[in-house]
Amino acid sequence: MSQGPGSGLSAVSSALLAMSRHLEVRDVLKTIVVSARELLDAQYAALGVPDDHGGFAQFVVDGISDEQWRAIGPLPRQHGILAAMLKDAGTERLADVRMDPRFEGWPAAHPEMSDFLGMPIRDGDEIIGALFLANKNHPAPDGGCGFTEEDEDLLAILAQHAAIALTNARLYERSRELTIAEERSRLAHELHDAVSQKLFSLRLTAQAATALVDRDTARAKDALNQVAALAAEAADELRAAVVELRPAALDEDGLVATLRTHVQVLDRVHSARVTYRGHLACALPATQEEAVLRVAQEALHNALRHSGAERVDVLLEPHGRGAVLRVTDDGAGFDPEAVRHAGRHLGLVSMRDRADGVGGTLTVTSEPGQGTTIQMEVPGG
Repeated sequence: MSQGPGSGLSAVSSALLAMSRHLEVRDVLKTIVVSARELLDAQYAALGVPDDHGGFAQFVVDGISDEQWRAIGPLPRQHGILAAMLKDAGTERLADVRMDPRFEGWPAAHPEMSDFLGMPIRDGDEIIGALFLANKNHPAPDGGCGFTEEDEDLLAILAQHAAIALTNARLYERSRELTIAEERSRLAHELHDAVSQKLFSLRLTAQAATALVDRDTARAKDALNQVAALAAEAADELRAAVVELRPAALDEDGLVATLRTHVQVLDRVHSARVTYRGHLACALPATQEEAVLRVAQEALHNALRHSGAERVDVLLEPHGRGAVLRVTDDGAGFDPEAVRHAGRHLGLVSMRDRADGVGGTLTVTSEPGQGTTIQMEVPGG
């Protein structure tokens, strides 16, 4: 680096402060990557958080445009140099990563990388991520690795603080998930108590009206008016509960982060592999974001509980000014026409109603033994 000791220390201090400001895991990861690339004067930087299936639960890059990233395709697996950092817990500093015997090639759209510096992020004995940089902007004059021992020491400092920031962010997200779950449980109890009482009163009053209709028309009419009033009150309480049940995370994090977190939770608790891929160019109107999330949740529920799928993939991507959601599983599948004529699969009816309600469309593609794809398109704002 061309910075003097004072400016270098200031840059490190600024980077560490930036990490500590964020509570969302995705924001922390992005801050770590940007800070590492800038401080070590590299062309590219990336940070991967491993999952338990040989891939990455999250993978954040800096120095690559959104168009390049989309063209590269699926997230990398834990192999080659990445696997070495994750499994052997060692730092890798290479003059040309392509010459290393563990190098296994790039996807066609991947930019070429040569000098390389990679380091695991550790929380005690657990490796919680892999941080690496490539292509030093000022290469070594002798053709060796552009990254120096000083760079390695600096990256080690960043990795230590990254572990703290990432662990804190994870704890925050877990505590928030617990808070949301507790709040939903409270709302469910309140909804059950309030609406059950109203429906019980409504039933008794309707029975009274039935008994009175032939003997006392005036009193029967009063009872029927009371039935109408009770029904209206029950409907109002249901509407209020539905509004309150709008996912809090949507308002705080937006659709992409909320859906990604939901998928990650499902992947942890189900035996099937559940993956998420995608982004949005801009936020959708609130009603559309909620409808997309609800359809995704319903489609995931059907796939994981009823299809016997071993893999479920969720894709969300821009479509004009709006978005398209696809939930694809490799499960048992079904005949959509037979289901439609039989009047079954209320989940499909609900999903279509949600799509129609926000000006979108829902398409169901399935065959027995061939899995199912639920696709929802919304027009955006």
